[in-house]
Formats: sequence, C-alpha cells, structure tokens
Amino acid sequence: MKFVIVLAAFVAVTFAAPQQQDKDAVILKSESDNIGVDGYNYAYETSNGISQSEQGQLVNAGTENEAIAVRGQFSYLGPDGVTYTVTYIADENGFQPQGAHIPQAN
Repeated sequence: MKFVIVLAAFVAVTFAAPQQQDKDAVILKSESDNIGVDGYNYAYETSNGISQSEQGQLVNAGTENEAIAVRGQFSYLGPDGVTYTVTYIADENGFQPQGAHIPQAN
C-alpha cells in the first residue's frame, strides 16, 4: 500500500513539474494602461505560446447596480501541440467563457 502511495505521489510530482519550455519562457510583449475611472486594459505574450488580453470598464456608475464588465481572451499551447484559445465575458451575468474545446450547454 505504501508503494502505491509513493508511486502516485511520484507520478503527480512528475506531471506537475514545469516543462522546460515554460521554465525558460520570456515575455515578448507587455502592454497595459493604469486602472482609471474609465476602465483598464492589458495584454501580454510569452515565448512559450501563452498570450492574454483583457479590457474592463465600469458600468452603471453611481447606481446600486454598479459593476465592472470585462472582456478578454487567453491562448496557450497544450501538451498535445494544439493552441487553445478562450474568449470570455465577465459581468453581472457571471463568467462566460467560450472556446472550441469547451463543451457548450444545450
């Protein structure tokens, strides 16, 4: 039984270890605006195929329903060599991701 636990722990650590490509990644692009009254935006891209961009703005300012509405996307290179992209909206209706690899509710 102890052997199985040790083996499972070893396998978990092996798969959790960062890949060489990720460990040596460098930032290729980084853009951002300071957070302000009108909102914010940022974007970045790394050498290992990860990128993200996001824009947020205050909606219903000064009311009881004041909230931040966010739109964005992120991409990453999966272990299978496929680039996965997720676009999303986060607002008063919650987090709403979309991507070709994400199952959709019927």
